[in-house]
Amino acid sequence: MKTNKILNTSNDLRWQIGEGFHDKLTEGIYSDAATIAQNSVHKKGDAKRFRFDRSLDKIVTSKIWGFPIMILILSVVLWLTIIGANYPSGLLADLLIGEIYPWLKGIGESLGFSWWLSGFLFDGVYLALAWVIAVMLPPMAIFFPLFTLLEDFGYLPRVAFNLDHLLKKSGAHGKQALTMSMGFGCNAAGVIATRIIDSPRERLIAIITNNFSLCNGRWPTQILIASIFIGALVPENFAGAVSTLAVIAIALLGIFFTFIVSLFLSKTMLKGEVSSFTLELPPYRPPRFWKTIYTSLIDRTLIVLWRACIFAAPAGAVIWLISNVSIGDSNIANWMILHMDGFGLLLGLNGVILLAYIVAIPANEIVIPTILMLTVMSAAITGVGEGNGVMFELESVPATGDILKAGGWTLLTAINLMLFSLLHNPCSTTIYTIYKETKSVKWTTIASILPIILGFTVCFIVTQVWRILA
Repeated sequence: MKTNKILNTSNDLRWQIGEGFHDKLTEGIYSDAATIAQNSVHKKGDAKRFRFDRSLDKIVTSKIWGFPIMILILSVVLWLTIIGANYPSGLLADLLIGEIYPWLKGIGESLGFSWWLSGFLFDGVYLALAWVIAVMLPPMAIFFPLFTLLEDFGYLPRVAFNLDHLLKKSGAHGKQALTMSMGFGCNAAGVIATRIIDSPRERLIAIITNNFSLCNGRWPTQILIASIFIGALVPENFAGAVSTLAVIAIALLGIFFTFIVSLFLSKTMLKGEVSSFTLELPPYRPPRFWKTIYTSLIDRTLIVLWRACIFAAPAGAVIWLISNVSIGDSNIANWMILHMDGFGLLLGLNGVILLAYIVAIPANEIVIPTILMLTVMSAAITGVGEGNGVMFELESVPATGDILKAGGWTLLTAINLMLFSLLHNPCSTTIYTIYKETKSVKWTTIASILPIILGFTVCFIVTQVWRILA
């Protein structure tokens, strides 16, 4: 009965849509099948047909060339992002800090603002916003379009194909390769990108480990410290190359920790079977340039920047307050630095670095300006900076190095800072995004605490080994 009913329904439908449509549909199916067979089945003696997709895939997904090409492309994208962002970041800094900041201070004076109100609003809140916009906007405006162009071209599914085996071995999903790559632009964007993973367990692994992708807010710190301390270990002609290799090594170390922590989570808190998925390698196609620019700037860059600014403003206020509100004979910042210095030195860091990372949780972009301000304040260095609570940077890398060395920094401090910059808690924007995506206080807490525990552990081990060998 059921069969007859189905046949009758099919006949009715065929009668309704017409014979011609049915015939064209059938012809289309047979045509597609013939094309697939022609491209897939080869008879002995057939002449080999050249196909661009297949020839390129043999290279970019090969066991020999796949990973070197992947690392090379990622390095080129990051290099273009860093080099390309230098000039617009400088222009934004000149505008927001060099021009608008003094203008706002002048308006405050003309309106009769008290020193503390002017300092709170302009030296604290405004400067934090200015640093975040100047440092964060240009790299994201370059990285996200480049990343999306690679996605449109069809290369990113090949990255997932290359990393699928390693991710499966670590208990994660193959699509995590894409979310991990997105994290190099911004960890918050990488967390949002985990929506492409269907398995809740594997999506949580991807969310928690995305922090190990070195986001654009941490690149300036890595580059500056490597240039000052790592590049100084070799002759000047090789300093730039060695510094660059050191930063790339930190980025690759982050990928390594992604695999290790994914394996740890899959064996402990997030046990389960790795889900299989069918990965379709789409054909290579020319990217849609203008659509890519729009999508990257509106849907990714501006939304993430807006969230970062929301958290940066109160951070600037806190930095100014702890630097200007006193407890006895010392301000809160100096008091905290003094009490955290012992623990910091145990990790090969110092109290200034720990305090800077506490108050700069809202935005990694303000870590270096905060460290410089706190170092000048705690070491009583004169002739540099604009006063307590006023973040600043110097255009001269050697001059920046002189301030850090005057604050007691050594090569060990620099190495541990580079490691801690990679392995510390996510920024506030990412933490907020994790909560929005997971709707769980538990997993948001784990994602926030786990990296910093790992960072403390790694820095402690490196410090103890260093002191034994020294």
